[in-house]
Amino acid sequence: PLVEYLASDGAALRGASSVLVPGCGSGHDVRALEAAGIHATGLDLSPTAVGFARSLPAAGREKYVSGSLFDTDWRSGLTFDAIWEHTCFCAIDPSDRPAYAWAAASILAPGGHLVGVFYLDPYEPGEDAAGPPWGATREEIAGLLAPWFDPVTDFVPHSAYPGREGREWLAVFRRRHEGGVAEGGRNG
Repeated sequence: PLVEYLASDGAALRGASSVLVPGCGSGHDVRALEAAGIHATGLDLSPTAVGFARSLPAAGREKYVSGSLFDTDWRSGLTFDAIWEHTCFCAIDPSDRPAYAWAAASILAPGGHLVGVFYLDPYEPGEDAAGPPWGATREEIAGLLAPWFDPVTDFVPHSAYPGREGREWLAVFRRRHEGGVAEGGRNG
């Protein structure tokens, strides 16, 4: 979906000087962004994943950081022009989704973009839906982001990992200039 988005338009990412890729895993999307000339930083909770991503040949000047999207320590003083979300949202516990929305808003500069591929329906009929991944609806995602973001565009990507065809939704949201982000965001 990232390559498809960049080939079709990709304006929200191509116009960014810095893109954060939360839940980057082994860094494939980070390297794809760098190969397209877009500076990217990969973030992953797993130090093992970050170490593996760093061990692969670099595509540019990408960076990898081990940390939690919800922790402000790793990003002290940093903001990004865009976030490329590729199924990080579906991997976190649904109770943490409001914190995800807050974190995305607090990381992005006003006018920045959250470009996401959200895994809406990860289960085959009759399959245990215990997660992760956890499914989501377009309405849930848009509702969680609504305090800070305006929708720009969305579509179901033609490109998908095998088994995900038609189950993912690519959406672009713009961070509003108004509406500050207070500390916090986590439930409980």
